[in-house]
Amino acid sequence: MAKIQKRPVEWQQWLLIALGVAATLIFLVAPLALIFTKAFSEGWRMLAQNLQQDYMLSAIWLTLLATVLTVPINLVFGILLAWCVTRYDFTGRRLLMTLVDIPYAMSPVVAGFCYLVVYGSEGLFGRWLSAHDIQVVFAWPGIVMVTVFVTSPYVARILIPLMQAQGSEEEIAALSLGASGLQIFLRVSLPNIKWALLYGSVITNARAVGEFGAVAVVSGTIMNQTLTLPLLVEQLNNDYKTAAAFTAAALLACMALVTLVLKTLMEWRQNVKARPLH
Repeated sequence: MAKIQKRPVEWQQWLLIALGVAATLIFLVAPLALIFTKAFSEGWRMLAQNLQQDYMLSAIWLTLLATVLTVPINLVFGILLAWCVTRYDFTGRRLLMTLVDIPYAMSPVVAGFCYLVVYGSEGLFGRWLSAHDIQVVFAWPGIVMVTVFVTSPYVARILIPLMQAQGSEEEIAALSLGASGLQIFLRVSLPNIKWALLYGSVITNARAVGEFGAVAVVSGTIMNQTLTLPLLVEQLNNDYKTAAAFTAAALLACMALVTLVLKTLMEWRQNVKARPLH
């Protein structure tokens, strides 16, 4: 096997590296630095005042609520789906795996509009919900539902190839020794996929925190009620409250950076686990 070159030696290679670094600085690092610069431009006192505003606290709470509910729902959904398509061969299996990718292909705005049509006051189920005084659209349940929809493939798509590669030999062996289904899952299956589950949780969390399009459609963008942090950034910017808008954006950026750190740790842990022993 040919040895992979690890260090550039020709000027063309150095040029490509320089272009890559420059593009990263211009398109990724510079906007992020600008957000924090603008957020702190009027000092710590103004930043603290912006963070204490009712609309800011409401947006933070709603964003965290949607995320806290979305992640465990998608964990359960992802495990069930991955288990079905990797452990059983049934008619419609390939179709099911294709349907999982719908949120990837569909625009979030279209997804939000679909939920609006179905659960709105004049929608398919909306009239029944209204008759029973249950509000889904223009309230937090609708925000959670569309967030779950747009993030639903992440855990499943991480687990499916991993579980296919691992196979089911260990689970069959445990079954032959008299273990119950729950015991097999907790003691055999779960330890084998725990790092993938953590990685999927991190990715789902990042997507849920930053979702804009689908949430914008079903939320109604009601101040102090249905504005998440991404929606609040746009609302404040439209109202010419620049400092407050950058404060909300800085919060989102901090969440993104925390997610990036966790994602890097998960990848490092996976690489250490996969590294052969010498």
